[in-house]
Amino acid sequence: MTARSAPDRLLSVLAAFDHEHPALSLTDISRRAGLTLTTAHRLVGALTDWGALERDTSGLYHVGLRLWEIAALAPRGLALRQIALPYLEDLYEATHENVQLAVRDGDEVVYIEWLSGRSSVGVHIRVGARWPLHATGVGLALLAREPLEFQERYCAGPLTAFTPYTITDPARLRRVLADVRRTGVAVSDRQVTDDALSVAAPVRGAGGAVVAAVSIVVPQADAQVPVLIPAVRVAARGISRALGWQPTVGSQLPTADTGREAGDRPSAVSK
Repeated sequence: MTARSAPDRLLSVLAAFDHEHPALSLTDISRRAGLTLTTAHRLVGALTDWGALERDTSGLYHVGLRLWEIAALAPRGLALRQIALPYLEDLYEATHENVQLAVRDGDEVVYIEWLSGRSSVGVHIRVGARWPLHATGVGLALLAREPLEFQERYCAGPLTAFTPYTITDPARLRRVLADVRRTGVAVSDRQVTDDALSVAAPVRGAGGAVVAAVSIVVPQADAQVPVLIPAVRVAARGISRALGWQPTVGSQLPTADTGREAGDRPSAVSK
């Protein structure tokens, strides 16, 4: 067996924590990281001294604020969230439904902001949550703008199913992605839960590349997709311009259907 490097062992300690395991004992960390108790004790001590981990009065370890300070420097994290937040809030005020902002990380989307309405449909999303690209509206919006080689590799699977409606057929996924490129929006119908539908649009950065996606999630039973699409497009366009994107004549970001300018706010959506 190949000996694990020091960085690998250190990172495995941090990777032992996730949303289901936010607080761990030293023994838990040792087991989840695949390290001896002695090695785990040494590494946890170093990380705690630096501030990457914190120990509470019961002896359990948590992720420390020092990591939050470092993570806040990520250009696709807090900085993007701060720029996008006014437009996300506008979209929420217009709809009073769940509003989300996500970026791609490998074969998954990572949610970096989420605004939830009190009476809106329940979703399995939180800031920092990850889902496969094919199963969410934001994921489809992002996947459709990736290079063809990446799309083909992803479509080849495996494509995990979460409900009977999740896209698991490669040919169907390719057709959906083509439709997303044509229309500028992605609609994910009951793919993660059987009661929710999401509408998403891509967000571009200053150079024109897609850097994120914004979406709204509503109850599938009373979803008014034609009404929701313009609101999501306006939010995506506003964030894109705030990031420095400049549309060209005939630009399709998110599409050229509304005729609105960047300063426009989504109008209230009747339900």
